[in-house]
Amino acid sequence: MIGRLPILDISPHNDLGPVKSVPGERFPVEATVIREGHDSLAAGVVVHSPKGRRHALVPMREKAPGTDRYEAEISLPSEGEWSFSIESWTDPFTTWLHVARVKLPLGTDTELVLEEGARLLAKAGRRVPRDPALTRAAKTLRGTGLAPMDRFGAAITDEVLSAMEQNPIRDLVTRSKRTKVVVHRERALFGSWYEFFPRSEGAQVDTVPGQERSGTFSTAAKRLPAIADMGFDVVYLPPIHPVGVAHRKGRNNTLHAEPGDPGSVWAIGSAEGGHDAVHPDLGTLADFDAFVAEAADHGLEIALDLALQCSPDHPWVTEHPEWFTTRADGSIAYAENPPKKYQDIYPLCFDNDFEGLYTEILRVVRHWMDHGVRIFRVDNPHTKPVAFWERLLADVAKTDPDVLFLAEAFTRPAMMRTLAKIGFHQSYTYFTWRNGKDELTDHLVELSRKTAHYLRPNFFANTPDILNAYLQHGGRPAFEARAVLAATLSPTWGIYSGFELCENVPAAPGSEEYLHSEKYEYRPRDWAAADASGATIAPLITRLNELRRAHPALRELRNLRFHHVDRPELICFSKHRPGPPGGPDDVVIVVVNLDPHHAREATVHLDLPSIGHIWEEDLKVTDELTGRSYTWRADNYVRLDPATGPAHVFTVNGR
Repeated sequence: MIGRLPILDISPHNDLGPVKSVPGERFPVEATVIREGHDSLAAGVVVHSPKGRRHALVPMREKAPGTDRYEAEISLPSEGEWSFSIESWTDPFTTWLHVARVKLPLGTDTELVLEEGARLLAKAGRRVPRDPALTRAAKTLRGTGLAPMDRFGAAITDEVLSAMEQNPIRDLVTRSKRTKVVVHRERALFGSWYEFFPRSEGAQVDTVPGQERSGTFSTAAKRLPAIADMGFDVVYLPPIHPVGVAHRKGRNNTLHAEPGDPGSVWAIGSAEGGHDAVHPDLGTLADFDAFVAEAADHGLEIALDLALQCSPDHPWVTEHPEWFTTRADGSIAYAENPPKKYQDIYPLCFDNDFEGLYTEILRVVRHWMDHGVRIFRVDNPHTKPVAFWERLLADVAKTDPDVLFLAEAFTRPAMMRTLAKIGFHQSYTYFTWRNGKDELTDHLVELSRKTAHYLRPNFFANTPDILNAYLQHGGRPAFEARAVLAATLSPTWGIYSGFELCENVPAAPGSEEYLHSEKYEYRPRDWAAADASGATIAPLITRLNELRRAHPALRELRNLRFHHVDRPELICFSKHRPGPPGGPDDVVIVVVNLDPHHAREATVHLDLPSIGHIWEEDLKVTDELTGRSYTWRADNYVRLDPATGPAHVFTVNGR
């Protein structure tokens, strides 16, 4: 039902769940507010605490005269289930003020107008706390010793106007329904992820064929200090469970495994156990616990892959055949995504015993939570029922709201958005395939403005499945450019091990698979040799993560703004976070040459008001990648050579 003063089209809004935020994140609230006639109207955002108490009233302003669209920016201070509502009201003093400024100079109804104003001010002055300035103003309007305009001028001072603005008279107050906002911990929005296969670290492959040996949790832990030194926050592990033998894939995804081939880690389950077990080659559950503890000592969280599929050898296959799809010939259907076939994987069927399967999966999730895992990267969630995820994520959040889930759903937009709406904390996106300026701009405008209140992007620059053509053919400059883009466009970004070495050889022309893919074989890397030879972009990655931690502007998504560049090969964007009262703003300006093969030059046209500066202002900017400083204005010449560095990452005023 529409209230006395209609409040319409409130945003942000999530039709399948709460709006999302993290402590201190600023986000806009908008609503259309109307009323009949010409009386003045006002609106505000009422913030309600997790206990349901009225926490704050934030005034709203009309976005543009005559639009009836009001906005305010709010932030919530702590984790929990907050909410906001919109209040609208008529403001009789503002209405009177407009009438007085029109009628008094014309000498129309002067005494009546002044008396009406006096009554409003007297009413306002009697409120608690009492304001004697308003009472005096009312007496001044009623005085007879001055002309009407002089009485008006003497009464309506800046002090009076300020008092009435801060504590307005509110008539016909109307309230909207509350919009829920769940405030997660900061890692839900901001973080740097590093993916690697524990079995490759310390693996022995230079031996007799068939006698290769896996790395262990103990050898993998030796990689953790270097990952922490690069500034990463999260270590993501692909599945660590026993790998099936039946239909095991060989190297480069061949259908026949040779002796010693470890198989795909996503073919989960064998005689050694299923989703709640660790591969015996990696060690024991106690060894995993030690690995998690070692990571924590280096300031790293462990994200574990939750891949809900089974090898033909998984215990579930014999114990619960109803959890799988049986074909007409009596065989269990393996996974297919034509033309791709995954003979070593059985997908789950949720339609025969939903409750039994749900109970078991929730048990598995809580099992790993009990062993220190507070982040799950979910493999292909779009191939499981949305209702299953909605229930699972809600049940986990009830008891452990700090546990986060990342959706690896490279699928159609509607499904990606739905998974985010029903509770996934982060989502993979199409970033890996957006390499041109227009497509990057369009994609990021959508992510930062249209869906930011429920879909948080995680920009992985590569994955074990995705070696984009841009990286295959662009060499080191392409890797550098993509690192800068991922780390500065999105609050959360990540790389898969080997990205820092610029590994770029595909399995075949036109393929996005890696040659000698680590999905099917051990891939130990000589990190020390790469560091010694300079064949690594780890220093750049380290610097980017340092800047992300040092600059609050880079820890946000909704503050992203693009600036015009008169060449298609160069892209420019900024992030701006207002500083504390009396303190400086935080502004980061990024310019990237998207052409990894040629030097490009152009003029960058900055929208200075969008970053808190006036059009005529000169800015001192410092390139945080080189240390060089420049004076920038609204229009600036830029030349970037990929051979010497494809990007500028500027901070303003040296901050």
